[in-house]
Amino acid sequence: MLTIAAAPPNGAGVPDRMIAALSERLFPTLSIWPRDLRPKSITAMLAQRRQRIVACKSDPRCVLQAARWSDAERDTLGSAAEQSGIRTVREDSARSAILREVAGINAILSVYGQGAAPRYPAIDGPDPERATANASAAVALAEAERNASATMLDPSVGLALALLDVNDRDDAAAFEPLEPRFNAAATVRAKTLTWSRYKYTAIIVPGIGPEDLSTPLSALGKLNVQMAATLWRSGLAPFVLFSGGSVHPRRTRQVEAVEMARAIQDRFGVPAEAIIIEPYARHTTTNLRNATRRLVALGAPLDQPALISTNIDQSRYIGSAKFAQRNQIELGYQPGRIGARLSPNQVEFLPSTASLRVDPLDPLDP
Repeated sequence: MLTIAAAPPNGAGVPDRMIAALSERLFPTLSIWPRDLRPKSITAMLAQRRQRIVACKSDPRCVLQAARWSDAERDTLGSAAEQSGIRTVREDSARSAILREVAGINAILSVYGQGAAPRYPAIDGPDPERATANASAAVALAEAERNASATMLDPSVGLALALLDVNDRDDAAAFEPLEPRFNAAATVRAKTLTWSRYKYTAIIVPGIGPEDLSTPLSALGKLNVQMAATLWRSGLAPFVLFSGGSVHPRRTRQVEAVEMARAIQDRFGVPAEAIIIEPYARHTTTNLRNATRRLVALGAPLDQPALISTNIDQSRYIGSAKFAQRNQIELGYQPGRIGARLSPNQVEFLPSTASLRVDPLDPLDP
């Protein structure tokens, strides 16, 4: 193992479940690339990268720059991944997956190690009141040595994960394992469900977060819950799927999906077996993307539509050309097809398997 900083001997080699979960969520393709499927050209390139990092002698600024992937290194790694036969999600190639994951590593090194601006400054990035980027990087270097499993391919992976950890931005793995912890009852029910009995696979409810740290559920969030309960009682769908993370305001501990799920049970008596929680989404684009992922996890047929139910402004926005353009810019695809509008609040949605692609350029919700 490459030693890039000293670590206490009693901490060496201890598995870190959070780091492992974060690695799987952010870098699923890099994480499963076994040594015996790596061509000699890749092995040689990785050795050169390690030597480059070692030459920095644990100087944080030097290591962070040395750990970055050049365009040529990314292309070489992506081409080798394509030839190695690594399996990825549907509608995705190994090359594309690797290129995104390596770009994500570079972005994390830049934002959380070198002080670059994040994609969404209002809710992303390190806490400006915490230690400087250089101080965080120094601590991350010490932590990265412990993450032996994460650094098997390259030290940059462990360093990126450590930078997120020391900045308390483990958002991407905060709820893992998601299904057994939050959706167990719905998962059991889905296994015996006859989906064709319902018009929609789920009623998708995006979160509308409060703008203060003490309010658990905003007024619009309460309205969304009430509408969802009415729709579910009418028998349109077997599940209500709440989507929304801990987003607004910055550093809030309130999780939109969790608070809405609690409200629909406590106030309207909807049982846990009819509720799906998606607690990661931080934007309307990823509300729909992540909802699709949860439907796939349940085994829902993606050729059967879901129904999006939300406040009038957000519903109108979801059906707009502006929203489609934002999806294309930020996700690189449409998470699904927006269908018929049934009312000012409800619009049909046909999910796409393109939503299964992981994109660590947003390391808090890939």
